[in-house]
Amino acid sequence: MKICRVVWAAAWVIVAAATVACSGQPAAYPSRPLTMVVPWGAGGGTDAVARVIATAMERDLGQPVNVVNRTGGSGVVGHQAIAGALPDGYTIGLLTVEIAMMHHQGLTDLTPAAFTPLGLVNYDATGVQVRADAPWQTLGDLLQAVRNEPGRHRASGTAQGGIWHVSLYGLLDEQGIAPAAVPWVPSNSSAAGLLDLVAGGVDIVTASLPESRSLIDAGRVRSLAVLDDQRSALYPDVPTGREAVGTTWQMGVWRGIGAPANLPDDIRTRLETAVKAAYDSAEYEAFMSSRGFGRRWAGPEEFGAFMAESDRQMGTVMTQVGLAR
Repeated sequence: MKICRVVWAAAWVIVAAATVACSGQPAAYPSRPLTMVVPWGAGGGTDAVARVIATAMERDLGQPVNVVNRTGGSGVVGHQAIAGALPDGYTIGLLTVEIAMMHHQGLTDLTPAAFTPLGLVNYDATGVQVRADAPWQTLGDLLQAVRNEPGRHRASGTAQGGIWHVSLYGLLDEQGIAPAAVPWVPSNSSAAGLLDLVAGGVDIVTASLPESRSLIDAGRVRSLAVLDDQRSALYPDVPTGREAVGTTWQMGVWRGIGAPANLPDDIRTRLETAVKAAYDSAEYEAFMSSRGFGRRWAGPEEFGAFMAESDRQMGTVMTQVGLAR
């Protein structure tokens, strides 16, 4: 009798297993590792942000989140890899401000609408930097010098048509100054532009305060203003643009987590929770603080609206100052 009971029990296990196998029900998400695509190179600030977020998301999701750098085309290649992936929750990516700029430059047809927004995790506003020994003590002094001698003072901080170029020209346009009054000297990066500033090759560099931090702390560069609605936690003595000259112009670099469009609702909700948990983690806060990067959160709906507004703003100013195609 005991043997029969064992046989019946074994048979029941086999039948139950077969029933589950034939039911067609998918395993609970996520059931395998995820890929996080980064459109920029390994070792940079964007890559570092992605890796900290990915590590924190792994704990929440219970699966590895593997960071893959897909570079090229000024960010086009990586953003296309995210947008073109299957919307199954296993490919996500770090979206950057360039997605609101590239199609205005004729580089791609991609727009923010090609993605499912999961959360904004970083924002760093434009800082206006000059050499420590420059004669201008305020942003107002600098702008007046540009008005007085258009074409004399040169600026740098990024490539032609890059975020810091657009931001400076947007400020000049808003202040009633022809953008051509400040010739732009393209550079490979904000770091290269800042070194050119210190060497005397240019007079102005627009870049984020975290990017300018080492030279500011070394006493070789001064920041005249930050183009944001609030002062920087990194340098609270630097006035906002509104405080300095009454400008309402704001622009900066941002990073957020996104996925391909048309992500199923249940998967989107699960990823949103994991991204928010990563943003709130102690390790992310410590990392951002150590780098001087600005932590700024916006949930999925807010982030989507933020990207749409960023796209509208970029298109308007790039057209006005002749940087759109």
